[in-house]
Order: sequence, then C-alpha cells, then structure tokens
Amino acid sequence: MYALVTGASQGIGLEYARRLASFYKYDLLLVSNQEKELAQVAGELGKEHGVKAVPLYMDLTDSDAAGRLFAYCTSNSIEVEVLINNAGVFFYNDLTETAERRIDLMLDLHVRTLTKMCRIFGADMKKRGHGYILNMSSMSAWMALPGISTYNATKSYILNLSRSLWYELHPYGVSVTAVCPGAVDTGLYGLSPNLRKLAVAIKVSIPPADLVRIALKKMFKGKKQIMPGAVNHIFLPLIKHLPDFVVFKAAAKISKFQK
Repeated sequence: MYALVTGASQGIGLEYARRLASFYKYDLLLVSNQEKELAQVAGELGKEHGVKAVPLYMDLTDSDAAGRLFAYCTSNSIEVEVLINNAGVFFYNDLTETAERRIDLMLDLHVRTLTKMCRIFGADMKKRGHGYILNMSSMSAWMALPGISTYNATKSYILNLSRSLWYELHPYGVSVTAVCPGAVDTGLYGLSPNLRKLAVAIKVSIPPADLVRIALKKMFKGKKQIMPGAVNHIFLPLIKHLPDFVVFKAAAKISKFQK
C-alpha cells in the first residue's frame, strides 16, 4: 500500500513523507513541482527507511492534474491507501492589489485540484472499503482578516469540504481529516530565522515534525478535524471576536512589515 503526498519536496509535505515512511512504513508516491528536490528527497527517504519512494514531477494547478495522477497510479499498480493533500501557497496582499494569476494559482491548488483528488481517490478507496484522506486547512478558516482573504476563504472551503466528505465516506470505511494548524515553522510566511525561533519558543508557531506527528495520529484514529497546539484553542475565540479597530491596526502593521 502507498501513501501519496503532494507538495512533498520540502516543508510540511516532506515531514509527512518522512513520518509515513519511518514510523508507519508506507511506500510513498511523492508529488511536487520541484523536480530536482523531489528526486533527491525520494532517493534519501527510500534508502534511509527501506521503502519504495516514487517521485512524480507534476504541476498540480493544471486542470487535469488529478486525473493524470490517478491514471499514473493505475498504470503503475500503485494502490493509494493514504492521500495527503498538502500542496499549497500563501501570500499576503489585499485582494484588489493581487495579480489575477496569483489568485488563480491559489484557487486551482486549494480548491479545484484538491476537490478532484478527493473525488477520484475517495471513490477508489470507497470501492475497496478502506482508506484515509488528510486535507491541510488552517486555523484561519474561521477568521475574516484583511490581506489573506483568498487564503482564508480557500482554507474554509477545505475545512467544510472535508467535514462533509467525512460523513459521506465514513460508512464505507474511508476517513477524511481536516488539519487546521495555526502558524507552522516553515519558510511559507517569509519571516526571518530569528523571528521563526522566537515564534516557536513562545508556542505561537509549531515545528512541522510536531504538527505531522499529531495530524497522522489523529487521522488514523478517524478524526474529522484537528487543530494542533493548545495555544490555538485559546487564541481562536479571541481572534474571532476582535473589535474592528484592532483588526485594522494589526493589518496596517503587518502590511508595513511585509513591505
């Protein structure tokens, strides 16, 4: 049986691949649009953990990416028991100031391709009567914040799609889990190394390995949704009910920092 991980060449995706190979002993199908890095990661994971690690270079924003990926699995006798929809992008900018191509990129990756992946691979798992799907959402799925409107909206879509799919597929032995972390210690947000270390030290940000360990454990237990990090459960109700003037001030400071 294989675990398929998208965005597997670095960051959280790489941690998912590493954990699935080292602890759960799954063979891997690793998908990314970083061809050189992906080949290196597959070689290292396969050798280190004694599993098959197949690298597949693919742009998941292509309209037919999900179908081509499933066809690749079928033609190569790769039966996917675990699907990790991890690939994603992040940018901070007001919607009206964002280039249309960047909006399309996020919508294609977070909404269209992810939905098709769930449909195609979910149907195959349903037929077999067993399988796991993990979709990376975000704590921001519950928030309305300026500068990340498209990101928030797509992560909210992922959360609600996953919850609905859990009900649709659970009776057939297939579990769907939405993972909703707060800040994760990766290069996604463009922070300096010092700020990243500080964020981890004060528990505002979580290391990718810790996130992945918790997420996979809960996924295999069939949880519908999880939000790793106790501090996030404290912050979320507060952030959701911030007065408008506080949101505007925070957005102005973040915008200045981004520039």
